[in-house]
Amino acid sequence: MEPVLEKLIYATRWLMAPIYLGLSLASLALGLKFFQEVFHILPIIFSMKEVDLILVVLSLIDISLVGGLIVMVMFSGYENFVSRLDVDGDSDKLSWLGKLDSNSLKNKVAASIVAISSIHLLKIFMDTQNIDNDKIMWYLLIHMTFVVSAFAMGYLDKITKESGRKDNF
Repeated sequence: MEPVLEKLIYATRWLMAPIYLGLSLASLALGLKFFQEVFHILPIIFSMKEVDLILVVLSLIDISLVGGLIVMVMFSGYENFVSRLDVDGDSDKLSWLGKLDSNSLKNKVAASIVAISSIHLLKIFMDTQNIDNDKIMWYLLIHMTFVVSAFAMGYLDKITKESGRKDNF
């Protein structure tokens, strides 16, 4: 009975596959939104203020960072928790594919969140005259929380790896 139960539990990892496929749809939605923004500014680009153009470009960078985060989570999550991606013969294989364990993925996600938050905070600072000081303070506090959390996760991962190396000697 136990081997059958264990095989059944192990097979449930495939329940995650549709979730990772759903992330690809989220990536598609981001791509559509990206080009919607590009096509929206093209007719008015020469009449836009420089600050407004910079804010739009920062939004586009924000979208691309989130898209990269989705790809990283989708591929790494699938490889770590469902099955290996069989793309060995493909010359387009991503160099990091198969090399991100769950701790590395967690740290990369945290770093990506900090980068996304930094872009968002830069957009806020570019538009400070239209934003209340209290809101700016909250944005900054939230961003610093992301930064400290990412640093702490990376530091703890480093300590754990060093401790593991010492235990092996």
